[in-house]
Amino acid sequence: MTINELYKIYQKHPQITTDSRFAPKNGLFFALKGEHFDGNVFAQKAIENGCAYAIIDNPKFFKSKQFILVEDVLSTLQQLANYHRQQLKIPVIGITGTNGKTTTKELLASVLSMKYNVAYTQGNLNNHIGVPLTILSFTENTELGIVEMGANHLGEIKNLCAIADPGYGLITNIGKAHLEGFRTFDNIIKTKNELYDYITQNNGQIFYNAKDQILSQLIIGNNDAVSYGDQKESKVYGIIKKDGIFLKLEAVIEKKSYNLKTKLIGDYNIDNVLAAIAIGNYFNVDDKKIIKAIERYKPDNNRSQFFKTRNNNLFLDAYNANPISMKAAIKNFEQLDIPHKSLILGDMFELGDNALNDHYDVMNNIDHKNYENIFLVGELFASLKVGENILQFANVDLFKDWLNKNPVKGSNILIKGSRGNRLERIIEFL
Repeated sequence: MTINELYKIYQKHPQITTDSRFAPKNGLFFALKGEHFDGNVFAQKAIENGCAYAIIDNPKFFKSKQFILVEDVLSTLQQLANYHRQQLKIPVIGITGTNGKTTTKELLASVLSMKYNVAYTQGNLNNHIGVPLTILSFTENTELGIVEMGANHLGEIKNLCAIADPGYGLITNIGKAHLEGFRTFDNIIKTKNELYDYITQNNGQIFYNAKDQILSQLIIGNNDAVSYGDQKESKVYGIIKKDGIFLKLEAVIEKKSYNLKTKLIGDYNIDNVLAAIAIGNYFNVDDKKIIKAIERYKPDNNRSQFFKTRNNNLFLDAYNANPISMKAAIKNFEQLDIPHKSLILGDMFELGDNALNDHYDVMNNIDHKNYENIFLVGELFASLKVGENILQFANVDLFKDWLNKNPVKGSNILIKGSRGNRLERIIEFL
């Protein structure tokens, strides 16, 4: 079956799933493979649960005309997404970066939705499977698409660009993360820059943070790149206003000044906010509507969140962590004028051979006198030699047991760590 033929089927059945347990009625099931599963095995179940067709790549599971046999399911999914992308002919913005790409994407979607019918990456579906699923979620009513792109090895952003074909691109920043896959920091720079390379080669539009030296170097020669964050050159820049726990700033848009109050914790989020403002301004969203969209955006999914429990105030930023984001979160927390501070830090993952030193480096940057309690969670943090007043736990379950017997009350607590620690599981004990 050709992609053109499959596309005609997709047009009649545009709901896509890769999980037979969540089979949309009359949708399409793509039988993907993983390290520990084979989607072909569940194709029949997807049909029984309501899917119109199952796309498989093992002839052993071909049972009827409802089964579409292809050479490789993943490749077919990606080709179908790209074919769909070419039919739509809408602006697509690609976003990548080490830190802040999901928050920037969410803020940008909020801003652009003030003027356009926007479709964008849901959650963290930013890999070789998530990107095609995002593209296939776009409909004929979509006026503008936003695609988040993640990577953990060289060449991955290039491949995702080939699927999504973005005409506009933003790299939030480039830092030290996923070194297990990249091996070197230079490879991280090369991979992230694959987005800018693609945009440049296709005469598209680049956005960049003028305060970032690495990004400023990458766009040398591109005189049309739109900058933000530098007061001397950029159409959009911001000045942080220290007042309370949430990020507040004076945002300057083409020399017009606006006071902006966000629901984000962490001054480091100013770059994410300015990126959303700059792109919104480029796409001619009214200034006041941009400010309104930013102010009403409320983070979720364990990112830059603040909320109160029965016993404590929690500053939760535990979706992702690497040395740069960890240090930024701690520095911001130390600068807050609030009493009774505590730290709960979880391991940073995928840092390669230097992981232990990176964890030591984080600890060496902490001003211990600022905290009543410091808790370290994870095998790496638990293995460090630290002061007597710091408690270490090899995993979340051990920490939960301790908290259950030794409740922490009346504290302002920063919770920061990689998603794999599942630090959100301790919230009920705080």
